[in-house]
Amino acid sequence: MDFITASLPIVLPIAYALVMISVFMTLCGYSVLAERKVSSWIQGRVGPNRARVAFLGHIPIIGNLMTSLGLFQPAADGLKFLFKEEITPGHVKVGYYYLAPIIALAPALTTMVVLPFGRYVDADGITQPLVLANIDLGMLFILAISSLGVYGIVLAGWASNSKYPFLGGIRASAQMISYELAMGLSLLPVFMWAAAPGSDYGMSLFGVVQAQQSAWLVIIQPLSALIFLVALFAETNRLPFDMAESETDLVGGFHTEYGCFKFGIFFVAEYAHIIMGSAVFVLLFLGGWNFLPWFADPWSDGLLGTLLSVGWFMAKVFFMIFFFIWIRWTLPRFRYDQVMSLGWKILLPLAVGNLVLNTLIIALYDTFTR
Repeated sequence: MDFITASLPIVLPIAYALVMISVFMTLCGYSVLAERKVSSWIQGRVGPNRARVAFLGHIPIIGNLMTSLGLFQPAADGLKFLFKEEITPGHVKVGYYYLAPIIALAPALTTMVVLPFGRYVDADGITQPLVLANIDLGMLFILAISSLGVYGIVLAGWASNSKYPFLGGIRASAQMISYELAMGLSLLPVFMWAAAPGSDYGMSLFGVVQAQQSAWLVIIQPLSALIFLVALFAETNRLPFDMAESETDLVGGFHTEYGCFKFGIFFVAEYAHIIMGSAVFVLLFLGGWNFLPWFADPWSDGLLGTLLSVGWFMAKVFFMIFFFIWIRWTLPRFRYDQVMSLGWKILLPLAVGNLVLNTLIIALYDTFTR
């Protein structure tokens, strides 16, 4: 009994982490399904509606409904990637070729440990975040780790030892440098406004959410929200910023030489970064698990309130994922020179001007309210 009690502080965090990874990877799979279904609705098609499970043939109504919605398609796709014949081109740099997909996926799985996804009220009546690691520099940790994902893309382009993947890797690195500056600068006014005098939250994401109980920061900081959102599209290599793939001129870009399970990892990594980016945007600008601007939370302090806070947060994340998909199938791809011009000539000056303006406003506010 003493051994079990002593091992709980080690076993419980590991169990929580495994549950979160399982939920996160399931969300990635069904995000792919959502992409295919939403695109089919936009284009007037049916979408995936063939994958079925044999034993549900005995329950025709439920089985047909789940099949028509494509709910078994992620499992079918995953098994297809897993059991397809593994082909490694002879001209690639094998060790780095295998390492690249892992590096692309690992940052998204790592950053989720500092992502609060709900709240609960402890025995002392203090609101606490539902998070694996509640660190004060949570946003800084996410920016530092998530930026490593581009190394997987660059490594894949170089290790493929082919011109099209190499060009895709070069484009990805240039795009990351161009938009991370604007993204980082857009966040500074957010934390300047959210960190009230005497606040103990610092740069924690939980503190930013708590600061939005009365008004969401997308209303107070619309320019920061716009800059961050555009940079987020560029950082996740989503249309209209998918310069690293760009099938029209690079065949498939950095993953041209990949197939089977390794390509599947790249595929999952893209949606993992979309989910993480959507969750971060919800926490920073859409109030996290707070109900609505200028409305008090209807959640109670018990288990039901905790579940409702998680559900409302996830509903906002799903909306952002839908927004990513909607933009992809609505806007055409930019030219490479347009992507670079937008990052350096428009977003970066806007982010600097936004930071200076908010600094002056906060300084004047502090001067006249003393």
